[in-house]
Amino acid sequence: MRTAIGAILITLFCVLPARAELPVDWMVSLTLPGHEIEGAPLAWDSEEVHLLGRDGRLWQFDPDEASDYRKTSNRFRPYSVSELRAELLRELGRSFQVTGTGHYLVAHPRGRRDQWAQRFEDLYRSFLQYFSVRGFRPAKPPFLLIAVVCHNQEEFYRLSARQGLPTVPGVLGWYAHGSNRIFLYDMGGGNDNANDWKQNASIAIHEATHQMAFNTGIHSRYVPTPVWVAEGLATNFEAPGVYDSRNHPTRDDRSNRGRFEVFKQSLAPQHKPELLAGLVASDQLFRVSPGAAYAEAWALTFYLLETQPRKYADYLKRTVQRPPFMDYTAAERVADFTAVFGSDWRMLEARFLRFMAGVR
Repeated sequence: MRTAIGAILITLFCVLPARAELPVDWMVSLTLPGHEIEGAPLAWDSEEVHLLGRDGRLWQFDPDEASDYRKTSNRFRPYSVSELRAELLRELGRSFQVTGTGHYLVAHPRGRRDQWAQRFEDLYRSFLQYFSVRGFRPAKPPFLLIAVVCHNQEEFYRLSARQGLPTVPGVLGWYAHGSNRIFLYDMGGGNDNANDWKQNASIAIHEATHQMAFNTGIHSRYVPTPVWVAEGLATNFEAPGVYDSRNHPTRDDRSNRGRFEVFKQSLAPQHKPELLAGLVASDQLFRVSPGAAYAEAWALTFYLLETQPRKYADYLKRTVQRPPFMDYTAAERVADFTAVFGSDWRMLEARFLRFMAGVR
């Protein structure tokens, strides 16, 4: 069976793309159990195929699971706005309304357009501005960015489970890497007052930052991103001075107060260079002590962005330019970091702690 499938792959997928950030310029259709898929192949062998769907979804499957391979076009074409809108309504049902902005398509409870769609678009503009003035010009997203705002927590858990995401108590939102969508729910129940939006905003900003970063070339969806890099950036954007710098212009406004308090109380008093080196080399701290990991990732990201933004941009470029769909070893992670910021961990820590001591 694998020999036959291999022959089909060789016939259809003539050459691997030089860089997976840009899919090959043609499309195939195929059938997986329960799914008819059309999209661009990114990488493949006899054991595994990676394919980018026209809606931006990443598919990863054993070639033996697929059938009816055929080439459909000489050019990759994402779905149009109208096609995506229709697909979302078919998938989610008529209790949702889909609103489009310049870069976002937001599925939300009917009648709540003003509470969601424009706010996501405003976040996108803030994101572009923040990086542009720091020497990193984000790319135009290849797809409309999709956010799904559920009516309530129960619906959020149900849709999360359908996406294969864990329904962890206390989790209020996700950026689903495979489907390239944000999922969250309206904690205010449709009330458009400042307190309700403040609850919603912290989740929306964090998850939207992940989504925007993975779609504008800050991170790559095809390369493993160190967790500290992804989460450090998302927690950085939670601060009002980052996502709304016009109304919050000071450096203290750019400090994430919640993460800073954890860092100051729990990490700074007994900080060691090994903590920084371990965070860069491995995601282990996020598994064993997530609260500490998020605080440390935020603090290191905040320090680098405030003091060395150009070098930080250079470091991000290194992480996204790695070979697609390959492991990112601890040694490689350390080598990329030290190539930009140096290998003297004690000196780095001393400067880092001195800076953090001046944060208020």
